[in-house]
Amino acid sequence: MMTRFIVCGLICFLFATVIAPIVLMFCKKLKASQSILHYVDKHASKEGTPTMGGIIFLLAMLFSSCFFFSHNQFLAWFCIVVAFSYGLLGFLDDFIKVHYRHNKGLKAYQKIVGQVGLAIIVALYVYFSGRTTISFFCWSIDIGVWVIPLIIVVLVATTNSVNLTDGLDGLAGGVSFVYLLFFGIILSFFGQAEMNNLALACFGLCGGILGFLLFNGFPAKIFMGDTGSLALGGFVGVVAVVSGMELLIPIMGIMFVLSALSDIIQVFHFKRTGKRVFLMAPLHHHFEKKGVHENKIVIIYIVITMVVCLSVLAGILTTGV
Repeated sequence: MMTRFIVCGLICFLFATVIAPIVLMFCKKLKASQSILHYVDKHASKEGTPTMGGIIFLLAMLFSSCFFFSHNQFLAWFCIVVAFSYGLLGFLDDFIKVHYRHNKGLKAYQKIVGQVGLAIIVALYVYFSGRTTISFFCWSIDIGVWVIPLIIVVLVATTNSVNLTDGLDGLAGGVSFVYLLFFGIILSFFGQAEMNNLALACFGLCGGILGFLLFNGFPAKIFMGDTGSLALGGFVGVVAVVSGMELLIPIMGIMFVLSALSDIIQVFHFKRTGKRVFLMAPLHHHFEKKGVHENKIVIIYIVITMVVCLSVLAGILTTGV
């Protein structure tokens, strides 16, 4: 079975490398370029870089879904539809930025309403499908109807955390690749058709992200935009939720968590005292201000994610899923 997962990822990687130049050319033709915030001074040279590159790995995942899924495909397709829905929300945000040539897309409340609305749909589906337990390794507890607000919080937090991590060339893509690779491996341990299809979706998306990273690594030729980051966050969240492993997100996705926490701490502390905890938030920008090259930051984030994911995988192999 693992051979099938690997083949799926490799074919999606090739598919992404083929369509990436087409998407890049299309974005350039439409002048779908990124506007850089004036206070991110080190990124001034990135002004005008094409955005909406998330389309590349989303199409790759869709490609894998059409050719590799087997029986009991509903859960996998449900997750893909949710990911594309979050991607559509991000696309609207990107489109407004591109159309009006500034870095302000959808208003904050509009994005939150969209994210919460989609999260409610997922939460209600999970609850009425009969899944009311949360699990952590061999431990599980039935929380009944409280699973609904938990899932809403998980999805909104995850989508925003991944979105905040998307601040350096290859950062969100690299961290997401490692996270989804290991999450796909964990899903494959269940040995169920539904979980295998979810794992295939993860491997397909991994292949797509890897192909995208060939064009997104420093210096980036194209950014994923909110189209990609919200879709990635949505997929990370919904796959964990429908598989009952949402408690793994803050562990395996530790660098997503740090991005979100650093931003929250910065905002609250500044409003309370007028002073900053970090030179700039999220955390990766703080390191940039400290003089660390973005390539080094990206590598550190990826390595930490890999070490943590390996530790989780080792724990699961020891105690069982």
